Amino acid sequence: MTTILLARHGQASFGQENYDQLSELGTVQAQMLGQHYAATQRRIDAIFTGRLVRQQDSARHFWERYQSSVHANNSDGTATAPAINFDQPDSYILPQFDEFNHKDVFVKSASASGNRSDISAEIAKAESPATRLAELFDQAMQRWHAGDNDQDYLESWPQFNDRAQQALEQVRTKVASMSLDQDSTVLVFTSGGVIAAITAQLLRQGSQTAYQLNKSLVNTGVTSITLKNQSSRLLSLNEYSHLFSDGKPFVTWR
Repeated sequence: MTTILLARHGQASFGQENYDQLSELGTVQAQMLGQHYAATQRRIDAIFTGRLVRQQDSARHFWERYQSSVHANNSDGTATAPAINFDQPDSYILPQFDEFNHKDVFVKSASASGNRSDISAEIAKAESPATRLAELFDQAMQRWHAGDNDQDYLESWPQFNDRAQQALEQVRTKVASMSLDQDSTVLVFTSGGVIAAITAQLLRQGSQTAYQLNKSLVNTGVTSITLKNQSSRLLSLNEYSHLFSDGKPFVTWR
């Protein structure tokens, strides 16, 4: 039986010009996950990511901390077998695990609601621009998930959902070709939308459940799925105990 760990990337840069980069806290969150798995001796046999910078950087910070911590804890000094080779991106990047195009989702909703410049001005004038932006993005997500305007988007929710299910199948195919141990563990750094879509499908639920799940997923939270033969089963959802240290939480949703 293979266990697939779907980890959401660390905190990115919501509200900034370039969202696709980890914040300082996002880097720390990925390192905390690596530290946690090393401390609990959680073996990681392979790591995959999507193409996005925040996904790849989360994997990099995780693996560097994981490796160094495991090495420090090994009294005989033996090194861990590499679960990822960052010098060969084609060996670990699976584009199906990319997040949906959040800019397109937001812009199409904003354009339908009014003049984009007026909306930008509304955000700038708000008492808390970040809060107002989050509210408008939530409205955009509801519109995208509703399915009444699929023709507006570069990738509609049904198209994205199909891609997310293909992503899980691609991991299954990859694992089968790697000759891993029977009880192997594969870690995938991806994004909330992908994890929510896969989880909703495993629960036999639809778009609205995926939408609600996505809002609850924590940065570097881990969802576990078991693969056996041709069946997949949800084992746990959004586990983030690693984000507590010295009595302080490092938990974020955006």
